[in-house]
Amino acid sequence: MNPSGLTLLRSALFNLLFFGLTGLGCLAGLLLLPFPRRALRRYVRGWAHLMLWLLRVVCGIGLRVTGREHLPAGPAVIAAKHQSAYDTIVWLALLPEPVYVLKRELLRIPAWGWLARHYGAVAVDRRGGAAALKAMVRQAGEALAVGDQIVIFPEGTRTAPGVRVPYQPGVVALAAASGAPVIPVATDSGLRWGRRAFAKQPGFITVAILPPLPPGLPRAQLLRQLEAAIEGETDRLVVAAGGPPAVLAPVDNSVGQVARRSSERVQ
Repeated sequence: MNPSGLTLLRSALFNLLFFGLTGLGCLAGLLLLPFPRRALRRYVRGWAHLMLWLLRVVCGIGLRVTGREHLPAGPAVIAAKHQSAYDTIVWLALLPEPVYVLKRELLRIPAWGWLARHYGAVAVDRRGGAAALKAMVRQAGEALAVGDQIVIFPEGTRTAPGVRVPYQPGVVALAAASGAPVIPVATDSGLRWGRRAFAKQPGFITVAILPPLPPGLPRAQLLRQLEAAIEGETDRLVVAAGGPPAVLAPVDNSVGQVARRSSERVQ
């Protein structure tokens, strides 16, 4: 879809506001580092609501959520489809105590990384093997133990609408170790805010929260059911919104193979 001149203008304005306010917000947020974590989390939640409001007002992109009844008030593992930077914002507004699993490299960003550490983000070294996976499971388990909700993107990266990549097993190791409910989530966010795309297309982004997977499933079965639930509903949403049907993308699966072998060793 070729964006109109108005869409490009609105996108430019949003990008200016997004990066400008986020940069200023990070600097101002440093003042909260001496205070308890809860203060920073409320601050970040306010930032997320502001960004979603700007996206709606400036770019004409609204949010539609289905299946809210499947979101628990207490600890849970939210296994979400990842198509867009939008997915890294929206859960800060939808969940009471969200904690993201993210790449360790992001913590090296000045100011932002310091805030992410204080917020309680769970960092993972994607090439660190079994030790890194165990560290991730331990950190996430500590967050779940105090009632947080862990948000994890099972693909490990953003994928364009209509593209499928193999799921990484970190979510399975986390579910097995913690016993927390695993809630699949589908979305069509990439149709409006594309991966590495400048233009933000007006319309609605749908976030579909699906029923929790049955507890106690064997790891391989849990991963299969999780992928089937997320990809099946995502494909339906994307096609219904005029996007392409899904195809399996050729990817370098070396990282996934290392992670799978590591997951088998995490007890």
